[in-house]
Amino acid sequence: MRLDTALWRAIAVYRVAALLYAAGSMAVYTDTYARPGLGWAVLAGMAVWTALAAFLYADPRRRGWPLLLTDLALTAAAVLSSRAVLTAERIAEGDPTVSVSWAAAPVIAWAVHRGWVGGASAAVVIGAAAVVERGDPGQATVNSVVLLLLVGTVVGYVVTLARRAERAYAAAVQLQAAAAERERLSRSVHDGVLQALALVSRRSTDPELAGLAAEQEGALRRLVAGPAVAVPVGEADLRPLLPSGADLHLAAPATPVLLPAATARELAAATAAAVDNARKHGGGSAWLLVEDEPDAVTVTVRDDGPGIAPGRLAQAAADGRLGVAQSIRGRVQDLGGTVEVVSAPGQGTEVELRVPR
Repeated sequence: MRLDTALWRAIAVYRVAALLYAAGSMAVYTDTYARPGLGWAVLAGMAVWTALAAFLYADPRRRGWPLLLTDLALTAAAVLSSRAVLTAERIAEGDPTVSVSWAAAPVIAWAVHRGWVGGASAAVVIGAAAVVERGDPGQATVNSVVLLLLVGTVVGYVVTLARRAERAYAAAVQLQAAAAERERLSRSVHDGVLQALALVSRRSTDPELAGLAAEQEGALRRLVAGPAVAVPVGEADLRPLLPSGADLHLAAPATPVLLPAATARELAAATAAAVDNARKHGGGSAWLLVEDEPDAVTVTVRDDGPGIAPGRLAQAAADGRLGVAQSIRGRVQDLGGTVEVVSAPGQGTEVELRVPR
């Protein structure tokens, strides 16, 4: 299970547990409420939002500002509803609000999504609602607001550190796997390809062929004997990594298209392979479109060539020609993305590469 998935599931569990606590608190204090029916109605609304929020936050594509702001606004409204549900005397006595600890859920959600700054910002909003609800806040209300601020900042900071650690661990695992695969391939290559190239270079009567075989043998030996390439860290702008040329018409955002450095390089390599195919089979020119979306980056390569006949890509993969299957589709799928090829004879080809953030 990835870290983000575990965090959002934990928030969903917290919402349910806090909702049950709010229901128990209401059952204890309902006799002192000025409008108990309204209180139970607010609790019912909290239950509906608890279920809906768990569903919405589970989908990474929906975790954006609209959902975060809606979550914050509904929770603040639940806190403020206590002014209508409780009597003025019970508020002055410091009775629990209708939402009690359920109000901390959006603070944690903002902290997980936007770091400590987001957590602190949400805590300020919920804390302000609590102060307005109390009117003249006492020490208990001040303590609650301070606790919300601590929760928002600490959770946000810890989550940021955890994500960095997850990326570092993933990079280490990838590097270790690359080294193991390199060793396995080096054994296979040494037993087959390298010996064949060495034999050709020694016995060929064609000087040009012998020289080419010797050159390729040396390059292949350096490749399999060299160290595994370290996985780049940090973020990189995708735009300068993309292929260019007079025959390539590029449309990209004016601002940097930031992705994790390793993701940006792999997506750029897959795009370069798609552009090479467009140049080779698409009439000599191609169009490249980059779309920077909140949850994904989409790169589209299009040409006006003769198109691809149905079944041709599958046949090419079966014949061992893996340009699309590995250089393009394999790279993007390893990043958790998708590749869609739309083509018909005489209508050109469009390759869409979509990688999630």
